[in-house]
Amino acid sequence: MKNVLVITASLNGASGNSVKLAKQFIEKLNAKNEHIVENLDLANEDLPHLSQSEMAAWGVDEEARNEQEATLASISDGYISRIKQADLIVLALPMYNFDSPSVVKAFFDRLARAGVTFSYSENGPIGLIEGKKAVVIFARGGAYQGTPMDTQTPYVKNFLGFIGIKDVEVTYAEGLAMGEESAKAALSKINEEFLELIEKL
Repeated sequence: MKNVLVITASLNGASGNSVKLAKQFIEKLNAKNEHIVENLDLANEDLPHLSQSEMAAWGVDEEARNEQEATLASISDGYISRIKQADLIVLALPMYNFDSPSVVKAFFDRLARAGVTFSYSENGPIGLIEGKKAVVIFARGGAYQGTPMDTQTPYVKNFLGFIGIKDVEVTYAEGLAMGEESAKAALSKINEEFLELIEKL
């Protein structure tokens, strides 16, 4: 039994395609082997852009933090703890205006902590979050995979690799707003890919 952290970010909540797909993936995963699943819906986190004061709080020793610093540091600490506790991270993301919802960037900003989730060396940064697997599910109204307009995929993969999560599988449901036939084909295809991914896991 593994710990699975499912991260979603759709403004449409449970009716969002990315959220539905994450649910379908977990159902198939648990049908093979039962896992402990935790859900983190970033759309409900009311997460602001990272501020200088919050970032500064990270650099204060835990014992020396005042009440405000402790509160600010706890945001990042809490998210990093949830990532560390997970064996498998499922990141289900819609595409809004050629990228993930802005709250995903705010979330990633709180995961990137020098000395905590990555460190610098003579050869560049080294990710410190090791031994994790990730499945990234992209749900898109249009078709962008493999084109210059898909800046979402490399950003997400590069970020995960930066903090040490290099075992990443990516799958796509595209063309979901391009007519009923296109959406039906995309959803059928990705559910087949889910079964293949689960066999790999």
